[in-house]
Amino acid sequence: MRTHDSVSILIFNTSRQCFVVVKQFRPAVYMCEMERHQPQDFQHKDQECWYPVANPIPAASGVTYELCAGIVDNPELSLEEIACKEVLEECGYDVPISDLKRITSYRSGVGVTGSKQTMFYAEVTDQMKTGEGGGQPEEGELIEVIEIPLQDSMKFAFDENFPKTMGVIFSFMWFQNHRAQEQLEK
Repeated sequence: MRTHDSVSILIFNTSRQCFVVVKQFRPAVYMCEMERHQPQDFQHKDQECWYPVANPIPAASGVTYELCAGIVDNPELSLEEIACKEVLEECGYDVPISDLKRITSYRSGVGVTGSKQTMFYAEVTDQMKTGEGGGQPEEGELIEVIEIPLQDSMKFAFDENFPKTMGVIFSFMWFQNHRAQEQLEK
């Protein structure tokens, strides 16, 4: 399977001392949860014969917390330009390219796709908020912008009651190692 490479952005709002992440429904997560909770509905199903599930689980079972992110699908834009565009579309902040810091890049989905994700860090202020965010509904995006207070971030990162991507956990740990002291001194 081949997928696009992508960018992700750890956003920290210095005005409110919180991380800005997104919460969205992921069909693949929902189906995994559905099969986990109701395996009997999947035992005798195959791709050629599918029947509706009698008692579906709540849609919230397919919701995950993620970093703002987007696919690299426009060769005319740099990774930084794509990252800034995603921050504006998904979270509503207008971030200049010069304010992005590249954290690292890594392979994601290595068991299936092996695509590369490049992670950036951006500090924002309330004054940089120019829109609501929420993604682009015409592209099927239904994104809720969520703020995680800095003081609660590590508890959130390891609380399994909040389904999240590894990018959230890694980036919060990166922040603790590279930026937290600086924020405390401000």
